Amino acid sequence: MPRKPRFNLPGVPQHVVQRGNNRSPCFSEEQDYRQYLDDLEVSAENYQCRIHAYVLMTNHVHLLVSPCYTHAISQMMQALGRRYVYYFNHRYKRTGTLWEGRYRSSLVDSEAYLLACMRYIELNPVRAGMVEQPSQYRWSSFHSNARGEASELLDPHPVYLSMNRDEQLRQQAYRNLFLDQLEADLIDEIRDTLNHELVLGRSLFKDLIEQETGRQARLGRPGRPVSGE
Repeated sequence: MPRKPRFNLPGVPQHVVQRGNNRSPCFSEEQDYRQYLDDLEVSAENYQCRIHAYVLMTNHVHLLVSPCYTHAISQMMQALGRRYVYYFNHRYKRTGTLWEGRYRSSLVDSEAYLLACMRYIELNPVRAGMVEQPSQYRWSSFHSNARGEASELLDPHPVYLSMNRDEQLRQQAYRNLFLDQLEADLIDEIRDTLNHELVLGRSLFKDLIEQETGRQARLGRPGRPVSGE
């Protein structure tokens, strides 16, 4: 069965998830998390990808990435996989695959969903019951986006920057978004879109993507409006 083609549009962010094979851990020690972030930074720079948000969980990774050209994310993820798997297998004296097949991704309507997707990613450890607040989890972009911690990896998206011209006020505005929980329907929408590798966005945005790519951008019949949008 042929692989489903991805939505790859330069400049349009994608929500990416990659899971450990059989949900096995892909990070065991602090050095593993650091190595992955280092490898991600190198791969993103080499293939012109802009990382806006991330979280490294024990057995999977979420990224929010904008590519500068059509297949940039695929090339970045392939290079990242090779670098990190080589490191992990060498460190733990193992062989074979580390990841569960190819990564999943969904196109994101930045004007309407980018900040929600960032919150979804950075709240993963809270939903998993690992911490009570995203600030308590070390391996996510929350510390940079919400508290201004320096990061060579992250490239702020224009929607995030538009929250306020002043850096401290922008970080405060971003932290304020976390005072309320993500709605259950929104969580389901993000998950369903990612699992089916479709488009997270408004109906008009999905219509535009379908017209541009000639592909179905939503669940159900192509061109069919999604309720509530």
